[in-house]
Order: sequence, then structure tokens, then C-alpha cells
Amino acid sequence: MKNISLLATIVLLTACQKTTKREPIAVTYPTTKKVDTITDYFGTKVKDPYRWLEDDRSEETEAWVKQQNATTFGYLDKIPFREDLKNRLEKLWNYEKVGSPFKEGDYTYYYKNNGLQNQYVVYRKKGDGEEEVFLDPNTFSEDGTTSLMGLNFTKDGSKAAYLISEGGSDWRKAITIDTESMEIVEDTLVDIKFSGISWKGNEGFYYSSYDKPEGSELSAKTDQHKLYYHKLGTPQSEDKIIFGGTLEEKHRYVGGYVSEDGKYLFISASISTSGNKLFLMDLTAPNPELITILGDTDSDTYVIDNEGSKLFLVTDRDAPNKKVVVVDASNPTPENWTDLIPETENVLTAGTGGGYFFTEYMVDAISKVLQYDYDGKLIREVQLPGVGSAGGFGGKKEDKEFYFSFTNYNTPGSSYKFNVESGEYELYWKPQIDFNPEDYESKQVFYNSKDGTKVPMIITYKKGLELNGKNPTILYGYGGFNISLTPSFSIVNAVWMEQGGVYAVPNLRGGGEYGKKWHISGTKLQKQNVFDDFIAAAEYLIAENYTSKKYLAIRGGSNGGLLVGATMTQRPDLMQVALPAVGVMDMLRYHTFTAGAGWAYDYGTSEDDKEMFEYLKGYSPVHNVKEGTSYPATLVTTGDHDDRVVPAHSFKFAAELQEKQAGDQPTLIRIETNAGHGAGTPVSKTIEQYADIFGFTLFNMGYDELPNQAVLKEFKD
Repeated sequence: MKNISLLATIVLLTACQKTTKREPIAVTYPTTKKVDTITDYFGTKVKDPYRWLEDDRSEETEAWVKQQNATTFGYLDKIPFREDLKNRLEKLWNYEKVGSPFKEGDYTYYYKNNGLQNQYVVYRKKGDGEEEVFLDPNTFSEDGTTSLMGLNFTKDGSKAAYLISEGGSDWRKAITIDTESMEIVEDTLVDIKFSGISWKGNEGFYYSSYDKPEGSELSAKTDQHKLYYHKLGTPQSEDKIIFGGTLEEKHRYVGGYVSEDGKYLFISASISTSGNKLFLMDLTAPNPELITILGDTDSDTYVIDNEGSKLFLVTDRDAPNKKVVVVDASNPTPENWTDLIPETENVLTAGTGGGYFFTEYMVDAISKVLQYDYDGKLIREVQLPGVGSAGGFGGKKEDKEFYFSFTNYNTPGSSYKFNVESGEYELYWKPQIDFNPEDYESKQVFYNSKDGTKVPMIITYKKGLELNGKNPTILYGYGGFNISLTPSFSIVNAVWMEQGGVYAVPNLRGGGEYGKKWHISGTKLQKQNVFDDFIAAAEYLIAENYTSKKYLAIRGGSNGGLLVGATMTQRPDLMQVALPAVGVMDMLRYHTFTAGAGWAYDYGTSEDDKEMFEYLKGYSPVHNVKEGTSYPATLVTTGDHDDRVVPAHSFKFAAELQEKQAGDQPTLIRIETNAGHGAGTPVSKTIEQYADIFGFTLFNMGYDELPNQAVLKEFKD
């Protein structure tokens, strides 16, 4: 380490705060035509001038995408430190990453990336033998955009079926291989969606899908999910529909999974993203019949394991924070359930392994893990390596040891080998990364939302941060679908914090951090609570001098993209930069695309009734961009193959902003081609995307060079 003189120190510290007033980059937006499209909702006529952008197959839409990208990248190319950010992201990203191992048959398998590979590679070892490549998704396509999205083995490990996604689409293909020879047995099942693979012995497997829709497969509505059984050696056209083929069995999401002992097939059926019916079939019976466990969708319930006919279920029925119950398969309806692991004040997630239950509880979004036997007796609390998020507690019944992972916002994920009987564990793998967690800290705070509700937030930053209101800050949120944001390490966030950036994550209502009640309080006619929570988080950061309006950016993806869109249209004065990613922006029409109608549990729809329509219209980002308003610098991001939240949401929002923006701040849209909702995106594309996002953010906060650029120049390796 070089010595730094006092004068040099002062120069470096000054450079860290340096901003320069300069003229903004001039932007000339492409002209987006407007059409006279009007829809009548309960007597209210709503204009939709950019509806033509919903046609993802039209030449006009394709031309618009090209023009917008040309404008956006023309702007991004002028950011002086964009390449420096990309180089730093590449350097920090370039370390070996290894997933937790798992045993299948005679082999131990694990995912590994040597650093900058676009996709993780599946390796395996037999005993103490040499490792070998089992599956390398980087060979699936030249540009790395075909990804591995599922891998499932038979119980004896002799066969495996894997799912691939092309261009980021939710549509999958399935390929079956012999694991010993690694030769393809069957190639290829097609048109699989929102599905895993669950084997029935070695003879075949269950999977789910929709009929291919008429029109665009990337945007047309899909709402009748079906569970199929595929027998190896037979054409897909002969696959048998197990559930979902009739009008009575019509549901938007249907899944089937076979018990570890192969005795039962459990079938879950849902009409939305919350609540499911549950059925079973005894696969040992000559002609198995469908037996109802739950005939309503009033709860989220699934079978976690069985011992013979004794079933163990995790449910939030009459238990908003979830519990484990036991019942006999001969009479499995709720009135016969018996509590095994009762509900607590903290939300439960349960797994099994080595003949034990492992229950992870969220205590203010922080992990706590308890181990129980199958009689419901507490064996121990697993003392975790630190304060953060633990995952992977589970394995097969015969396992004597398995692996779990641990991470938090400033600690890269590590793997630990856990002894089931003793409860002891040892470090299995720790990343060697050019990032020192000891230089950073996370602090959990609680703030009051608009209605007085106390909301937790974790703020992470470099130690020694000066609370002077001048720290570039990203406020990231989600707030929906019972999804919990728990601490985890991110390379891109590490680069942000290296630049003196603050990264803040509040646990908004609508999420699952405090159970069903927390979730419900951010849905439908209470959705505004989520936006209020996010706004209050921003106000807290400003009031406590972590940052100020000039240095605040808000970011979120998918439902979090809606969060950003609603927040920036309600409070454009609050932030300097807005970064909505793959967002749900048209709340009046979201349910008309792909499986969007399944989100109605959280959102409601504009067709429900007049009150719901007016509420949705009141916050829908596309419908609340106001003429003559100065909006923050905005970089909308989406993918042209996103068939989860179709890119038309982002297209229409960007068009509205470009038409009505009154200030000098740029309102741009970056459309990744041959990419979807996010999962499986190649590393190379991810690095380029975040170099653009961070470059755009810092540049629009007034920086002409990276905040710690002087330090990088002086002390680069």
C-alpha cells in the first residue's frame, strides 16, 4: 500500500465530491405517432394513443424500437466514464463462482462460472474423482442468450431432463439425457411454460404448459394451464393431460410434483399468484383417482414431505405467517389437519433434509433457522455465520450432510457443509473477489410511513460515510406478490458502493416480510400504501442527510418498475433519477397480455367494477404522466422478448414521458434485444446494461467523472 501525503488525501477527498455544472446532452426524441384509440370504462372514456406499440410483430413497432435505441445509445455514448464503469464491472465480476453442491445418483453436481462466462456451467464429480463438465449452456447458442432454466434428475440419478430458454422467453424446451453416457435420449419437447420437471420413476415425467396462443407468443393471453405426463420414447403429441384440460379444471397456473418416495403426485391449481387448490393421486394404485386436499384458493398450501400415507403440509390457512401441519392421505381435508410446527410471529419457510425439518424464519427480513424432527420436536437453532440471508437448508432423506449458503448486502455468498445430526458446519467455498466486505457496513433502520406504519429499511455503504446530503444513493424497492427482499450480495451494487454510493432497500407493504397481513395491506384498493412506504423511505434518507434530491435515484423491476413509475409521477420533485425496469406501467390493460390476468389478486382489474377502475387509473404510470411537469432524468429498461411483463408497458410509458416532459432531464428507453424479463440474461449483456444504468445515474447527478476516479487512477493494480 502506498503512502498518501496529506495534500494528496485532500485532493482525493475533494475529487470524491466533485461535480461540475455543464450543459446537458441535447436529445432529439423520435416522433411517436398517436392514434385515436379510446376505451369506455364504466362510462369514462380513456384515450390510449400509443396502443399500436402493443403489436410486437409489426414493422412499425420494430422501427420505433430501433429509433429509440439509436437515440438512447447516442446519449449514453457521450457519458465520459461509461467505459470506466464497464471495465470496473468486468474486473469485479471476474472471479470464480460456485453454487452449493447436490448429490444425484453416484455423482455430486454443482454450478460454476469461471468469471465472465455468460452462463453457469454444470460440473460433476464421482466420489473424489476429477471434475467433468456435465452441461455447458455457453455452447447452446453463439451469443449466450440460450440459457439453462431447470435441471431435474430421476431418483436413481440415471437420467435427467433439462429446460432451456431462448432469448429470455418464458417458453421452454425440454431435453432428456442419459447421465452416465451424457448422450441425449430425447430431443426436444417444446412449448413448456411456468413449469418444472417432476419424474415418475425412470419412465417419464410431468410438466405444465398452455396451448400455443393465436397471434404473438410473446404477448397473446394465456390462461388455461395444463399438467401433462410425458412417457419417454413417445411423441409429445401423445402426452396425456393429467389436470387442466376441462372447463371445470381451468386454472391459470397448474403444477405437479411427485413425492420423494414416488408414491404420490401432488397437483396445485391457482387462478392467480396467491392462493391454490391442492389435490393428490396415489401413483401406486392401478387407476389413480384425483383426491381433493383443498378445494378453494383461500390459502397458499403445499405438501413438503410424506411418511407413507402421513402428509406434512406448509400452509397459511388460519395462519398468516405459515405453519406445518400433518394429515393422513386417506382423509386429507383441512378439518383433519393437526398442527406440527405452530405459527409464530415471524414468517416461516420450510425445507426437509436428512429426516428433519428446517424452518427459516424472517425476523425483520433477517434469517433465523430452526431444526425440528418429524414429531415436531425442536432439535436446535442453527447459529448462522452472521446477520443476513441463509438458503438451501434441505436435501434428500438419506443425506447425512448437505450445503447451505449465506450472504448479506456487503458479503459475497459463501457455501457451508452442514452435518444434519450434530448441527455443526464448516466453510465449503468462499469467493476470492476484489472486494473487501470489511470496508462496508449495513444498518437496519425503521421509519414511519404516511399512515404511521413502521417500515424497516437496510442501508449499506462504505464505512466512514459522511452524512452531508451529497452521497449518490439508489433506493431500491419491490412491494408486491408476497415477495420478500432479504439481504444478498450483488456485484453491481458493490461497484455502486465503491463509488461512494449508498444502497437502500426498504421492506415495503405488499411484500411477504411480515406475512399475509403485510402482503394484503399493499394490494388492490390498498396499493397506494406501497407507494407511500417508498416515498417515506426517500424522505427519511433525505431528512437523515444520507442524500438529497439531487443525489437520489429510485430503482425497481417488474412490480418494482410499477413502483418507480407510480412514485415518479406522484412525486417528481423527490428524486433526480428514475430507473424503472421491465415495469407494469399500464394498469388498465396489464391483464390482457400473456398470463397478466393472474396478477389480479394483487392489483384487481379495470373490468372488476367502477371503483377498482378509478383506483387503478389513479396511479397507473402510463395514465398519470402530466403535461408541463418536470420529471426526473429517466432511463426505462426492458427486453424485446419479455413475455412476462410485455415491453409495450415500457414503450407506452416512455412515449408519454417524451411527449410531456417539461424539464431538461432526459427521458430515454433502453430496449435490450433478444432478452426477456431478466432470468438467464448473459453476463456480457448484464455488465453493459449496468454500466449504462450507473453511468446515466451519476451523469445526471452532475458528475463528469466517477466519484472515486482519482483513487482508481492512483491505485489501479
